[in-house]
Amino acid sequence: MSWYSILPPLIAIAVVFWRKEVILALILALVSSEFLLVLNTHDQSIFATFTNSIERIIDVVTSAGNSRILIFSIVIGALLAYIRESGGVSATVQKLMNIGVAKTKKQVGLLTMFTGIAVFIESNMSVLTSGIVSRGLFDKFKMSRARLAYVIDSTSAPVCILILLNGWGAYVLGLLSNYELEQSAVTILWGSVAFNFYAIIALIIVLYTIVFDKVHGPMKVAEEKLEQQEVSLDAGPHASKARFMLIPLTTLIVSMVGFMYWTGDGVLANGSGSKSVLYATMLSCAIAYSLLLAEKQFTHHQLVDIGFKGMGELLPLVCIVLLSLTLGASLKELGTGVFVAQLVGAYLPVYFIVPVLFLTGAVMSFTTGTSWGTFAILIPIGVPLIQTLGLPPSLVVGAILSGGIFGDHCSPISDTSAVSALASGCDLLTHVKTQLPYALVGGVLAFAGYFIASLIML
Repeated sequence: MSWYSILPPLIAIAVVFWRKEVILALILALVSSEFLLVLNTHDQSIFATFTNSIERIIDVVTSAGNSRILIFSIVIGALLAYIRESGGVSATVQKLMNIGVAKTKKQVGLLTMFTGIAVFIESNMSVLTSGIVSRGLFDKFKMSRARLAYVIDSTSAPVCILILLNGWGAYVLGLLSNYELEQSAVTILWGSVAFNFYAIIALIIVLYTIVFDKVHGPMKVAEEKLEQQEVSLDAGPHASKARFMLIPLTTLIVSMVGFMYWTGDGVLANGSGSKSVLYATMLSCAIAYSLLLAEKQFTHHQLVDIGFKGMGELLPLVCIVLLSLTLGASLKELGTGVFVAQLVGAYLPVYFIVPVLFLTGAVMSFTTGTSWGTFAILIPIGVPLIQTLGLPPSLVVGAILSGGIFGDHCSPISDTSAVSALASGCDLLTHVKTQLPYALVGGVLAFAGYFIASLIML
């Protein structure tokens, strides 16, 4: 919990912007974190840094939840390959255009956003579903994959943290339930929705870009480059049918909800997101394989080759997800999050406490790449402030949750950013770079909102 605990994430961020290489940045950050941990123990040689880094990766992989995320990230490659190679994407695009729900850029954007909102059960499922639905449509209308990555990323987490009838709500509720306050944990949590300024603003900005078809900064450059390219949709080697995409996708959504109920013993909010998303993806992949085999679109050997090729295409992103999870685990032991939280200080004027909690959550989430980890560290700090200073509970909790989402949207080492890039078929660094200006605008407005709310309510 010293100043040097902030060095590894700073190294990662510096290397990302200097070398434009995420994997190298994550490796160097992990090694530096493990080196600092070795120095702290005083009973290991510095040469143990290498072996400790490897063992940290092993520890992450042996976690059941992390393993499910990694396997899901690989298997989804096979599913995407089946849908693409079958021609289901182009057929679905044509079908949506024929029925009049995707005839313009605005309609395509609204369809993408609506899909992300509708699948609020789990954030990864939200980005995955809306990404699959909209890839071909964005290509058809010459909208960049960077824009798609931005829309699905800036819709999924904000929606999940605002609706709360999901694993996000159950997780935060569990953190709040450890404390005795005048209001119940449920009342505080639902009250925080109105004060989750960044999440609300992020959705408004996404809606603005869709309705007015306006893009700015690096995303505008990406769109201009795309305008100069010829875009064609692969219809596949056989007669294209929309059901080759729609049936697996429907299976994915419906089974995801079913598995959430099942793993939660009949309570949707108590379901396991990591289990449900993996089970749903595996089932959807099996359905896609069986459908293509039954209709004699491909042979078994061809489908095996297509599946492995699709999984192989995603291995770099899966590696990024693995290293992000590993770095997060190492930084947790190093105490990076706790150190950043301590920067809030004990002598802040009361009007600055809530805005600074928001900024602290953003910095923690940005440097550690995890919003959930930020919630776990900051809520135990925020609740005592509520108890001792009489701060509005829902305002404090809303600021903490809002800061975690904001920092996660800006972070190049966030596993959520990696999954969004995976779902949209966009390069990770391109996604982070093009989303950053929108996230910063939302962050500045949210900070101002918390300062004004503090002046009014305190």
